[in-house]
Amino acid sequence: MLSAAEAAMDQAAEDDAERQRNRARLYAPPPGTRREARRRPAQGVSLAQAQSLMAQVAAEDARFNGGRTG
Repeated sequence: MLSAAEAAMDQAAEDDAERQRNRARLYAPPPGTRREARRRPAQGVSLAQAQSLMAQVAAEDARFNGGRTG
């Protein structure tokens, strides 16, 4: 379906520059998608949160193993 729209737009274009602008508009992402991507909060955990979690796991592991390692 896009190729048919592209062909129709190419036929109506007066020069190559207009054809390029038409293709850019045709294949551009929907409005607002770029802005939304920047506004999305960071996902995952920070370095400090990861280190805290690792310390908690190590403490739990030490309690489970009675202080033995390996």
